[in-house]
Amino acid sequence: MLSLQSQNPLLEKVKMKRRYFVLSSVSFGLVIGCASRKTNSAQSLADESQRANVTEPIFADNGVAIRGADPVAYFQVGQAVQGNQQFTHNWMGVHWWFSSAQNRDLFAASPEEYAPQYGGFCAFAVANGYTAPTVPEAWSIVEGRLYLNFSLRVRAQWERDIPGNIARANKNWPAAAANFRG
Repeated sequence: MLSLQSQNPLLEKVKMKRRYFVLSSVSFGLVIGCASRKTNSAQSLADESQRANVTEPIFADNGVAIRGADPVAYFQVGQAVQGNQQFTHNWMGVHWWFSSAQNRDLFAASPEEYAPQYGGFCAFAVANGYTAPTVPEAWSIVEGRLYLNFSLRVRAQWERDIPGNIARANKNWPAAAANFRG
């Protein structure tokens, strides 16, 4: 009986179409699945790569942060101290100058502890939704964090509502950092 069915040309044609349909469906599903997986994998890799390449912008003048002031000195000496190019550390793609090798090493061990908030951009500007440069003399330390401002006059404005300005700047900073076009 098997031999009769396999010899029936009409039956063979139906079987072939069925096999073709099943194989086509399976192949199509595999192609779509692989393409989708490839697209998702490529997108995931692109997203991860983009996240990995996103770095917080740092305000730098000629590639030097805080216009060459030593960020550690604000905490140790309580004033802006000009750093020396001899004691340089590169962090976040920017050169940071220090007044001593000891300060450089402290910063290198824990840069987030000493680096100014909002990438060293004006804290008052970030609180108001934009970025602006800073000067080393217009600084404040609040709850162990260094904040810089555009000028002494702007710092005085910022100090009128430090908690409110910090809250607004913290909210605004991700968008300001993402939109920064250095």
